[in-house]
Amino acid sequence: MSQSPNRLVATIFGAVYTLVGLAGFLVTGGVPFAGREGELLLGFEVNPLHNIVHLAVGIALLASSRTVASARRMNITVGAVYLLVGIIGLFIIDSEANILALNGADNVLHLGTAIILLGVALTADKAAADRTRTA
Repeated sequence: MSQSPNRLVATIFGAVYTLVGLAGFLVTGGVPFAGREGELLLGFEVNPLHNIVHLAVGIALLASSRTVASARRMNITVGAVYLLVGIIGLFIIDSEANILALNGADNVLHLGTAIILLGVALTADKAAADRTRTA
């Protein structure tokens, strides 16, 4: 793997989100698929839908980590989506719209993930991104 902050971050976050998605299925056996409340996993509430989202995000990040350009694009995409989810999550915790069983810890994690992914994607690997645009 070349020395690329975007590839490294996509790999690390991809592995973590994939593992969390898989681990979530160990605790959500009796939880409704898209229930407002879930079971706790490391302080985060999860339900089966939430686990599937974690798996999808993790696999997408891992798959994108093969090249700098794809990792950077995926870091921007996932970072922007998580920023949106983190903000929306603040308003839907106690509502019927909370189909991912989000809690306060989830919102902090989503906003933190967004800041890191977007920060790396928008500041690192500028030379590689410029080469991709001119090629």
